[in-house]
Amino acid sequence: MKGTVIKISGSTFYWNEVDKNLPPLLRLFKDLAASGERLVLVAGGGETARRYIAAGRKLGVDESMLDDLGLRAARLNAELLVGGLGDMAFPTVPENMDQAAEAFGTGKIVVVGGFHPGHSTNAVAALLAERLHANLFVNATDVDGVYTADPNKDGRAKKLDRVSTTELRKMFGDGEMRAGTYELLDLLAVNIIERSKMETVIVKCEPSSINKAIKGEPIGTLVVV
Repeated sequence: MKGTVIKISGSTFYWNEVDKNLPPLLRLFKDLAASGERLVLVAGGGETARRYIAAGRKLGVDESMLDDLGLRAARLNAELLVGGLGDMAFPTVPENMDQAAEAFGTGKIVVVGGFHPGHSTNAVAALLAERLHANLFVNATDVDGVYTADPNKDGRAKKLDRVSTTELRKMFGDGEMRAGTYELLDLLAVNIIERSKMETVIVKCEPSSINKAIKGEPIGTLVVV
């Protein structure tokens, strides 16, 4: 069962922008599905996750419970996508890999959030792409690719057209692993991409960039194993 797994940036679900961000993405996903593209969408937790995690941390909540709060926020965002996709989506949000694989077999657009506390939604998306033998993993983020440094902090940062998993591991391997602090990709996601040798593209979370990635046009950053 071939298809495309798309991780949708949590920034898409910012409360004051979601009504602007989601409609064009939903139109794209509906058009792709209507043309025969098999899609699995993985929603990030975004602002809802960060606010709950920040509140919980101030209350002294332990990291495992904070991770669970983030997971639940991602599932809420997934529910929002399901509602927006209507009959084209599988009607419920799978809570584990087996449920997601079963839902994928229906031919509907499958939308998931988090699965396990401690796993970023990037890792969930990579695991799903591996499990479903997807043709492509599109990691749609709030930046337009991988840079040599944080482009928001370093004006000299350059976007990379291609990056190896070895280079990514160096970039993200020492990243903070507290709840709500996952970077562009975390170490687990990089390892899954590498072991499965899956085609992976990191792009801006916008319809035109995602569409180009799916069509195989040069866009964002291609991950090379």
